[in-house]
Amino acid sequence: MVRRVIVLGSTGSIGVQALDVIGANRESFQVVGLAAGTNRAVVEQQAREFGVEHIAFGAAEAEQLVRTVAADVVLNGITGSVGLGPTLAALETGTTLALANKESLIVGGDLVTRVAKPGQIVPVDSEHSALAQALRSGTAGEVRRLVLTASGGPFRGRTRESLRDVTPAEALAHPTWDMGLVVTTNSSTLVNKGLEVIEAHLLFDVPYESIDVTVHPQSIVHSMVEFVDGSTIAQCSPPDMRLPISLGLDWPNRVPGVGVPLDWTTASQWTFEPLDAEAFPSVDLAKRVGIAGGTYPAVFNAANEQAVAAFHAGSIGYLGILEVVERVVDLHEPFGGELSLDTVLDAEAWARGAAEEVITAIAR
Repeated sequence: MVRRVIVLGSTGSIGVQALDVIGANRESFQVVGLAAGTNRAVVEQQAREFGVEHIAFGAAEAEQLVRTVAADVVLNGITGSVGLGPTLAALETGTTLALANKESLIVGGDLVTRVAKPGQIVPVDSEHSALAQALRSGTAGEVRRLVLTASGGPFRGRTRESLRDVTPAEALAHPTWDMGLVVTTNSSTLVNKGLEVIEAHLLFDVPYESIDVTVHPQSIVHSMVEFVDGSTIAQCSPPDMRLPISLGLDWPNRVPGVGVPLDWTTASQWTFEPLDAEAFPSVDLAKRVGIAGGTYPAVFNAANEQAVAAFHAGSIGYLGILEVVERVVDLHEPFGGELSLDTVLDAEAWARGAAEEVITAIAR
């Protein structure tokens, strides 16, 4: 069966790699819709290459595309919480959602999980794809804990004080992955790993106290599941996003030849280190935010996006990123009642405004 696929964020890293996978496996996939931000020329070129009639620009058009064009799979590779609308649209139409846009799940929280049918969301993040694969080794009741791996980013082993004068260029020099500005910066602060902890909780319904993070600089072991009998199942492969993307497109089937296997004929060493929570407090803060629930994750994410932008604009220092986020989280009033799209958007707007006030207050 040929799967009809809509690719949202088609000009970004995930979208481009997804089209590479599809292009090499046209007997299995057909692109029926493309959406991106403003890069019209690239999207139109992609549409010609894959014979796509339906294209969209911006989150609102992407949401409409998902609601009007029949597809088997929607790959949401949009960056940021603007992907929430398209995520909800895909779930409401009953389409399989290959989710690379972690922010939409994190800020949407219960709003997203209430709409999703069992198994409808297939994670595309390498860590969560690894967990999904490892979880097939046992039942939910046999899971003791999830262990997310982190490369440690460019500042692994640094003390918190030594990070004070980090430059934007240094923050963007990730040792393993080639990503966009916000995600790469988040990987350096480990905010990205904090967001992934929240994502893991929402995807797999495992309590926060049973989700750990370990630092694995080689980025070969993408995450692990520990079971009640003491067994730990890990998913291992060279760092290549095409593998989790292909699983997202054709879950639970594996696409032959999509990735290069490990070379067992050469010596190699895999190391694991505990996370330094003092130098990188973002994971603990994310857990606190996740436990609080409601609109707190949306506030956390929006405040971080504002702070990252301010850092790259030279308004605040590197350590100011987490200072802004923590202050805004502390200022946020608990939200009561059932989440809705409007309350999430209102919380984000408030958080961005509050973050700008904090940025002004601590600006160098």
